[in-house]
Amino acid sequence: MGAKDILRTYLVVIDDSPEARVALRFAARRAAKTEGRVEVLAVVEPQDFLQWGGVEKAFEEEQRLRIEGIVSSSVGEILDESGVEASVVVRQGEPVKAVWEHIGERADVAALVLGAAPAGDPGPLVGHFTGNDAGKLPCPVMLIPGGLNDERLEQLS
Repeated sequence: MGAKDILRTYLVVIDDSPEARVALRFAARRAAKTEGRVEVLAVVEPQDFLQWGGVEKAFEEEQRLRIEGIVSSSVGEILDESGVEASVVVRQGEPVKAVWEHIGERADVAALVLGAAPAGDPGPLVGHFTGNDAGKLPCPVMLIPGGLNDERLEQLS
């Protein structure tokens, strides 16, 4: 597969926040318009269950199922209608480090898509990836305002 055959991947980091869902909807629409794909990255922060390995694994699986539910409820229709390929990756670790590692392993990531809270602190990932280390990324960051409505998302994507 040559460089031209690699699908443009929009990497969306998702959590329970409304702004992450807006970013995911934007990425799905953008991927549909550019014949790309969406990859959803969920980061599960390590829990203090060291003495109970089975509990930790059960918690991680619960987190994965919860994230897959968020993806389905947020963009299921959009993905079905557009035919956009999507995948979900769940990593464990500190979120900033996990995102850096994931992007570093992938040549197909065309953009890191992050949702910013409509008010107050935009979130730790937004702060990090639009701050001092923004120039070190191997791809652009798309910062999607969490307050955008569907009509405006469609116009912008």
